[in-house]
Amino acid sequence: MDLELAEEQQMVIDMAKAMLEEHCPTQLVRDMEDDAHGVPAELWSQMSDLGLNGLLIPEEYGGGGLGLLEGAFVYEELGRAMAPVPHFVSCVLSAKVLLAAGSDAQKEAWLGKIADGSAILTPAWLEPERGQGEKGIALEAKSEGATFKLTGRKRSVPYASAADQLVVLARTDAGVDLFLVDPNASGVTMKQLLSQGREPQYQIDFDGVAVSAENRIGEAGTGWATWNAAMHEGIILLAAQAIGGADRCLVETVDYANQRIQFDKPLGAFQALAHYMADASTRIDGGRVLVHEAAWNADQGRTIARFAPMAKLFCCEAYRETTRVCAQIWGGVAFTIEYDQQMFFRRAKALQLSWWDTPYLEELIASDVLD
Repeated sequence: MDLELAEEQQMVIDMAKAMLEEHCPTQLVRDMEDDAHGVPAELWSQMSDLGLNGLLIPEEYGGGGLGLLEGAFVYEELGRAMAPVPHFVSCVLSAKVLLAAGSDAQKEAWLGKIADGSAILTPAWLEPERGQGEKGIALEAKSEGATFKLTGRKRSVPYASAADQLVVLARTDAGVDLFLVDPNASGVTMKQLLSQGREPQYQIDFDGVAVSAENRIGEAGTGWATWNAAMHEGIILLAAQAIGGADRCLVETVDYANQRIQFDKPLGAFQALAHYMADASTRIDGGRVLVHEAAWNADQGRTIARFAPMAKLFCCEAYRETTRVCAQIWGGVAFTIEYDQQMFFRRAKALQLSWWDTPYLEELIASDVLD
């Protein structure tokens, strides 16, 4: 793997970083917490104008056609800024599902709009009290002629109130299928959930929601395979997001440790605290290498069955542990609302629990190791 950044890759990083520094201050992140809509219009528009929303979408659909490695560079910056945007659910997961299995009509209808930010799609996959694998999909899609009737409940659906379409995983006679569902369709009801990360999430109930067979994505019974492949690529970007958040949390803590004087010397001069920060820096750099290796392998068309879950598992643990030790260095103020440290701390745990949690990631890695 070549670790040297190409000029174009560095330009992507610099562009994303500069835009986020200008348009995504911490106050914006605070303002968006538990907001029912949750999408800051100006920031979302800026991302579209710079081509970041279409970064991973092929040029024929109005995107940039770049690879997962470039995506990882951008996601590290999004994590550093704690950017409150639906990029992951719409421009990554939903776009990848459509690219992999969508019909020509579905691709034409949505990919261009996802790339320019004029439409937001979000997946509805998790169900209450169920696992995160294929067996966890129980929402029923009963075939009735040219339509399916969807009945069941999904939880933790991000940005559902801002979505133009839901990408719903449902169980049919053929297995698990994916459907495009209008969130305003008759029989769909939403309830906002208050999460630890305080991003907009919803519980959605489907009460006999009629969906045309034309809105099924892919062949019958192929939904889980499509979703599983999209998730494997997606969690590499979440690992990069975790590294970005951990890195900023540590940078701010190092700055604080160099300024805060206790017993006539800065906090950073105390060996125990200095070692905390050294360990955190080591974990962050190690996680970054793992992310780049996973993304590079994906771009080369190699298997990421082990690398992708390893990257998310390791980087989310590094993020959580970094915020934990940083909170100790800050002391009691780390948990007061006036300081940003509590935001990193909450987001680290929320990200670790989301989009395949630690036990499921360990199952995936073990399955590949023992294969």
